[in-house]
Amino acid sequence: MPTVEIYTSPTCGYCHAAKRLLTQKGVSFTEVDVARDPARRPEMMQRANGRRTVPQIFIDGRHVGGCDDLYALEESGKLDPLLTAT
Repeated sequence: MPTVEIYTSPTCGYCHAAKRLLTQKGVSFTEVDVARDPARRPEMMQRANGRRTVPQIFIDGRHVGGCDDLYALEESGKLDPLLTAT
């Protein structure tokens, strides 16, 4: 199972939606709350090519984008192969 990381903040509806989709798919993920740990935001931005908004999602270290990007992968049938790749 690939490693999934998601940078979030507690009041972000898009973060909740992204986590809900991953949970529905039975995917475990590591969550980094940048509101609780603001020192991690520059790390997120560097990894996400300058993107400042949350969520920012990574699968096996590869940046897949935010919530809309995650749902676009799901709708196009490209998310499951990323989540099952070894």
